[in-house]
Amino acid sequence: MIADFFYPDVGGVENHIYMLSANLIRRGHKVIVITHSRPPDCVGIRWLSPALKVYYLPFVPIASGATLPNFFTFLPYLRTILLREHIHLIHAHASLSSLGHEGILHSHLMGVRTVFTDHSLFGFEDAASILTNKLLAGTLRNVDAVICVSHTGRENTVLRGELFEQSDDDPHKLVVSSNVYVIPNALVAERFRPGPPKSTDIITIVVLSRLVYRKGIDLLVATAPRICAAFQNVRFLIGGDGPKLIDLLQMREKHLLQDRIELLGSVPHNDVRSVLNRGSIFVNTSLTESFGIAILEAACAGLYAVSTRVGGVPEILPEDMISFAEPNEDDLFRAISKAISIVSAGEHDPLQAHERIKTFYDWAQITERTERVYDTVIKSEQRDLWQRILRTMRLGRFAGPIYTIILIVDCLFFLFLEWWMPREDIDFVTLIGMIALSLSLQVGC
Repeated sequence: MIADFFYPDVGGVENHIYMLSANLIRRGHKVIVITHSRPPDCVGIRWLSPALKVYYLPFVPIASGATLPNFFTFLPYLRTILLREHIHLIHAHASLSSLGHEGILHSHLMGVRTVFTDHSLFGFEDAASILTNKLLAGTLRNVDAVICVSHTGRENTVLRGELFEQSDDDPHKLVVSSNVYVIPNALVAERFRPGPPKSTDIITIVVLSRLVYRKGIDLLVATAPRICAAFQNVRFLIGGDGPKLIDLLQMREKHLLQDRIELLGSVPHNDVRSVLNRGSIFVNTSLTESFGIAILEAACAGLYAVSTRVGGVPEILPEDMISFAEPNEDDLFRAISKAISIVSAGEHDPLQAHERIKTFYDWAQITERTERVYDTVIKSEQRDLWQRILRTMRLGRFAGPIYTIILIVDCLFFLFLEWWMPREDIDFVTLIGMIALSLSLQVGC
C-alpha cells in the first residue's frame, strides 16, 4: 500500500488502507505500507497490529498532509523496499497522493504490478483540478487496474484519467477500459452499535464533518437557525474543526442559540460512536462526496440520515433510511423537516437499521473482491517499455512528450541504481524472520 495519507492521521483514506491491509494479512497475504514521515515519532519503520509493517519515509508534507511531487527522489527508497520485501504488487491510493503516483511510475521497472484506488471526486474547471487531472491521466496511462468506491466516482475517474480504449466492434469508437472496478468502502459494524432507545421529546441532530467549504458548512449555517425556529424540541450537536468553525460560532451568537447548538470541536475517531449515540438524525451537507463513510457510520449507529444529493451518496443506503436534498437552503430545510417527522412518529428502527448495514458493508467481503482484482492483475500480460512509451505519447501534444521524457529518464536512473546499488547488496527480508516477528507481536512482545 502506498499513499501520503495514513496513520497517525485520521480520515477515510487512512482507515480504508489500514482495514484493507489488516484483512489481507488475515487472509494470508504479506502487506506493507509506504507513506511519508510524521516527525518526531513516526519516522523509519514502525509496526501496527496485526503484523502490518509501515515505512515512514523522510519526506516533508505540505498542505492537507500530501507531499510535493518529486518523481526521482522516491525511486531509490522504493526500489530498495520493493526488492528487500519481495513485493509483487503495489496498491496506490488517492488522487492527491504524490507517493502513490510515483509508486505507479517506478514499480513497472521492477516487474511489480499496479492497482490504484480513487477515493474522491474532482472537477474539471479550476486550475488545481486541471493540473491534478492531467497528473492522474499520466499516472493511470500504464496502471494495471483502477478501483473506485462508487459508480459516480468511477465515471468521474474515467473522465479525469482518460481511461478509454478502442471498441472491438468499431475501431473509431471509444469505450471505458475494462480494468476499472467499483468496490465500495466498508466499516466494522460492531464499533457503531446503536445506543439505548431515546425519547422523542427532544430530537438531537448530529453533524460530524470537517468544517470546510467543500462539506457545505455554509448550508448548515443558513439552515440550522430555521430548523431551530420551526421545531422547538430540536437540538444540534456539531463535531469537527476547520475554517468554517468561525461562521458557526457567529451564527450561534447572532441567533442566540447557545443552548440549542453544541459545538464539540475536533472529535477523535474513538469517540465518534458516543457522539452518534446522543442523536437521532445525522445530517450531511457536502457539496461533493465520492462515497460518504460518515453517513454509513451514522446509519449503522441507528440514526436516520439526511444528505445532499451529490456524488456517490445516493448509492450507499436504501431510500427508507435516508432523505435527500438538493444542495440549497430551502430543500435542505424540507429534508430535515421530513426526517424530524419520521423520527418523531417512530417510523425509523435503529436496531433494524444496524442489522441491515452489517449485511451491506463488511470488510471481509470488500477484501475478497479486492483480492480478485489483484489476481486478475497478476495473471494479466505486462506491458513492455515500448508499449508504455506509445501509450504515454497519446496523452497530448504537450503532456505526452513531457511524460515520455520523465519515463525515459526514470528508466535511465533505474539502470544507474542497478549499477550503483546492486541487488546482491540489499538486505532481503526472510520469511523465517517475518514469521518470528508475527508470533512475537501476537504474544505482545
